[in-house]
Amino acid sequence: MKRGGGRGKPRHKGRGKHYTSEADMVADREKQQREKEWRQKKGFVDSDDEEEEKDDAEVVGARGDAAAAKADASDSEEESDSEEDEEEKERRAKGVQHLIEVQNPNHVLKKTKKASEVSVDDKVQLTRREREEVERQKAKARYEKRHREGKTEEARADLARLAIIRKQREEAAKKRDEEKKKAEEAAKRKK
Repeated sequence: MKRGGGRGKPRHKGRGKHYTSEADMVADREKQQREKEWRQKKGFVDSDDEEEEKDDAEVVGARGDAAAAKADASDSEEESDSEEDEEEKERRAKGVQHLIEVQNPNHVLKKTKKASEVSVDDKVQLTRREREEVERQKAKARYEKRHREGKTEEARADLARLAIIRKQREEAAKKRDEEKKKAEEAAKRKK
């Protein structure tokens, strides 16, 4: 299906763009602030609203709007004075939230440790794979040590094979010496 909404529908690619003026943005911000204050007076404060406040503060800091930053700074002073009121409102749960305690068993709380609580003597916990790798290396080292001492079956077989080879080489060397002696004696006799 082709894009653009079908036949006869106008395409809006060539139309002009609408830009919001700074005065409109300031007016919208003031309107939102008034609505937020009204909600706080009525006790309709949500955690979502608090997150929006933080986001607004970040946007203001990034934009560098001095007037908005001053307004937010004065708001933050008022908020610090009324922190106790907000905590009290947060304690007052909506609906049946305070009756039902749901705890997610998969939720892990991050506990920060103080420097005084951390001990250097604690053993480092290895993962299963790391533990198995360490065990393999130790087993290999033990085997190599026993092999060098000649206590393994493989080492005994190797030593026996080496002994046979030495005997063969010694016999071959004796034969060569005897042949050389015979060849020298034969050369002396011919002369």
